[in-house]
Amino acid sequence: MGIKITATGHYLPPQVVSNDDLAKFLDTSDEWIKKRTGISQRHISAGENTSDLAAKAAENILRKRGISGEEIDFIILATMTPDASSPSTACIVQEKIGATKAFCFDINAACSGFVFALSTACHFMRSGMYKKGLVLGAETMSKVINWEDRSTAVLFGDGAGGLLLEESDVDSFVAEDLHSDGSRFMALTADEKKVQNPFLSNEQNEDKQYLKMDGRGIFDFVIRSVPKTINQSIENGGLEKDDISWVVAHQANIRLLEAISKKVKIPLSKFATNIESTGNTSAASIPVLLSHMVDSKQIDIGSGEKLLFTGFGGGLTWGSIIITI
Repeated sequence: MGIKITATGHYLPPQVVSNDDLAKFLDTSDEWIKKRTGISQRHISAGENTSDLAAKAAENILRKRGISGEEIDFIILATMTPDASSPSTACIVQEKIGATKAFCFDINAACSGFVFALSTACHFMRSGMYKKGLVLGAETMSKVINWEDRSTAVLFGDGAGGLLLEESDVDSFVAEDLHSDGSRFMALTADEKKVQNPFLSNEQNEDKQYLKMDGRGIFDFVIRSVPKTINQSIENGGLEKDDISWVVAHQANIRLLEAISKKVKIPLSKFATNIESTGNTSAASIPVLLSHMVDSKQIDIGSGEKLLFTGFGGGLTWGSIIITI
């Protein structure tokens, strides 16, 4: 049994925060941010939590496909900013969209989360036991950002996106290559929770809510590791680089995408981007970008084009998956 992508969708909070807005309370400027990141604006939640964003993206997908939530067999949601430790954000989404028959769970692989979730969903579907599955990426990064830290506050935005997988006689899954390196976990951390109970000493165990990132360490890791996973996934699929129509990469930083393109020797024109208008939305960035591409007719579902999704981020985690759309 094979799989195919039949619909995409996304949702971005209506509140738009420009670089000039940030410059009102940070020591920064529109020129400084654009030059170093490629970002001009980002969408920031005015109260909607991650499940709200994800549910609206899911509703967008279902509406485009013309089906109800009751037809969905599973929901896999990638996020590093869940509504709560329990229940899973996917379960909250299930209730919001009426997917009463679906099993649901979250995946946390930070900015690689959607690639890991898509891989997991593909293998579920290829078992032949499920007919329809939603794969979502959703983040409310604004709730873990230290808005006094210029190095991170200018980078991130909120949003959600996803796609619908359905059973098919032809298998659209081509190849994948996934990795993790927990020895470098301190390069990106957020919302750390220390052990606290009445049997501990009185030492301070305050939660470390805000995101902290070793920018130089992450940049070096991406330049070394991401080209390798792109090349390996192409090799695993028995393909040539020219067979790839689009690289749909995590939207972290335009400089990173330019460096990856140069190192992997795939033209930058094949790297889709929307970071200028969304910022880095972590696990949501790839599905939001894909949905933008479909909505704008940059790509067409059913065209047979091969898309290479590649994600990289905290964990450290990184990986690529190739799907024929």
